[in-house]
Amino acid sequence: MQTGRKKLSDVITEQLESMILDGSLLAGEKLPPERELAIKFDVSRPSLREAIGNLQARGLVERKQGGGTFVSKSLNAVMRDPLMALISRRPETQFDLLEFRHALEGMAAYYAALRGQPEDYQALREALEALPKPGREDNQRALAESLGQFYIIMARASHNMVLLHVMSTMQTMLTENIERNLEMLAQHVDVSKELSRQRADIVDAIAKRDPETARQACNAHLAFIEKTLLTINQRDSRVQRALRRLEI
Repeated sequence: MQTGRKKLSDVITEQLESMILDGSLLAGEKLPPERELAIKFDVSRPSLREAIGNLQARGLVERKQGGGTFVSKSLNAVMRDPLMALISRRPETQFDLLEFRHALEGMAAYYAALRGQPEDYQALREALEALPKPGREDNQRALAESLGQFYIIMARASHNMVLLHVMSTMQTMLTENIERNLEMLAQHVDVSKELSRQRADIVDAIAKRDPETARQACNAHLAFIEKTLLTINQRDSRVQRALRRLEI
């Protein structure tokens, strides 16, 4: 028994789903106007509307009256439940997240070097150059958010949809971890130049299509942050013990 041909709207639905999966359309992002999408896919607007209706029925997009159609923000909700929010706020999980980032970001760097395209490398360089300059306290949040986006671009360059989705769903938690790390480092040591150099090494290795060097550069960067934070914590603990002895 032969299966019938797919409806045109189903084909468009699959193409739009692929754009969401590969990060071309991000959670909360507005879809291009219907007219533009109809031209892009070379289809009629009724077929396009039916495809968007399919996505809406699956909870992938949301229509706003008079405001257009948006990729659903709830796509990232899986990592934003109350328990995950609680975990991310606990000081003792700071190093757990750093360890987890070794796996995620090291893998992203490896496959970005292995499979990335010239436009991916250009996007990484531009994201690196656009990072706010460290120094001011009010700049830490902006730098953390930009770094979170930098790692999403690196994950997109890996062309691994599962990796991109996991990092996208964890972006808020990872950005908060980056911000806490930056705040702690800024109060105790000046390592901004070294961190900037390490990030440049990661991008250079990716652009040179050297997967193992890219992964090692990424892991070395995170290991440096972890070691520095541990040293700060140990020093602070010694100071606190000395102060308690003085109070006795």
